[in-house]
Amino acid sequence: MNDEDHEALTDDDAMVTALEEAAAAPSHGDVPIGAVVVHRGRIVARRHNERESSGDPTAHAELLALRDAARAIGSWRADGHALVCTLEPCPMCAGAIVNARVPRLVYGCADPKAGAVRTLFQLCNDERLNHRVDVVSGVLAEECAEQLKAFFRAQRALGKK
Repeated sequence: MNDEDHEALTDDDAMVTALEEAAAAPSHGDVPIGAVVVHRGRIVARRHNERESSGDPTAHAELLALRDAARAIGSWRADGHALVCTLEPCPMCAGAIVNARVPRLVYGCADPKAGAVRTLFQLCNDERLNHRVDVVSGVLAEECAEQLKAFFRAQRALGKK
């Protein structure tokens, strides 16, 4: 094993970074969802939701991280990269994952209201589409779910959402 392999992030390590990123979202009124793009065990992009702060309905953590990664690697194709996110991607994000040719997706908790990877839809493995994604779910799922639950408890206490 070389030094690069020794320093490579595990799925849990990458998810901890995604959780840290998600924790920044509530400071500007956004739902705490974080995403990181990993290549050869190193993070090339990390983002959190910015819909409220940007006024952009597409400013989901996954899309923002994929955009940053595309700029960093100089290609829209995410060959050899993994996307790690705290919540199961929605249909828009799952579609972007397929279109970016992301080979591997890791997510924390399932989304019973909008999950498009395994819960409501299975876009990342739909045989009618031109790309399939290796999916790992449930990584630090309890921590990811608790972060979301705490946010929505606080919002309800403030009479929001």
